[in-house]
Amino acid sequence: MPRLATTLHTQRLRLEPFGERHLDGLNAMNRLPEVMRFLGGQPETQDQTASVITRVQRCWAAWGTSWWAFIETSSGQVAGAGCIQYLRRDAVAPEDLESLVGKPLEIGWRLHPDFWRQGLASEAARGMAAFAFERFPIPELLAVRHPDNVESGRVMDRLGMHQRGLEHPHPTRWAKASAWQRRWRTAVVRMYRLRGNSATVFKLS
Repeated sequence: MPRLATTLHTQRLRLEPFGERHLDGLNAMNRLPEVMRFLGGQPETQDQTASVITRVQRCWAAWGTSWWAFIETSSGQVAGAGCIQYLRRDAVAPEDLESLVGKPLEIGWRLHPDFWRQGLASEAARGMAAFAFERFPIPELLAVRHPDNVESGRVMDRLGMHQRGLEHPHPTRWAKASAWQRRWRTAVVRMYRLRGNSATVFKLS
C-alpha cells in the first residue's frame, strides 16, 4: 500500500510533497547556476525537473518521505525545496526503493536566490528534522555539503548538527559535465550529524 505524503507547516512556509503543480516553480530555481553550484553545477531543464518530480513521487509512495517544495505562504511562490531521504551514492534512486530502507536518513535543502538570507532554510530544516525524528525510529540525521558551501554549513550549525568528518559519500551523485566530474572525484564533502535528542527543540506547527 502506498504511504502517505505529508505536508508540513512552519511559521512562513508550507512544505508540500513534490507534485506536477510545482514544476514551474522548481524549475525556475533549479535552472539557476547559482543554485546548482554545489549540487552538480548543471542547471536543470524543464524535462529534467519533471522527471525528478516523478521519481520523488515514487519515493514518497515507497518510504513515506522524500522531497518537499517550500511554498511561501504569503505569496504562494516556490521558495525552495528540501528532503528527508535515505542516503545513497547514486543520483537516481534504484528501481527497488525498498533496498534503501534501513540506510541512514539525510536532510537537505536549497532555496531560490530571491529567498536567501531570510532564515527560511533554517526554518524549513527544523520542520523537516522534527518530522524525521517523530516519524522514523532513528538515532540521528545526516547532512552533506561541499566544503565551499559555507551558507549551508551555517544552517547545519543553527540546527545543532556536529561535523562528523570529511568523506566521499556521493562519488557519482553530481555533474554530468566532465570538468565537474573531475572536480567531484577529487573533492571531499563535509558530513554532519544531528542526534535524536537534539530534536526536542523542534516543534511541528
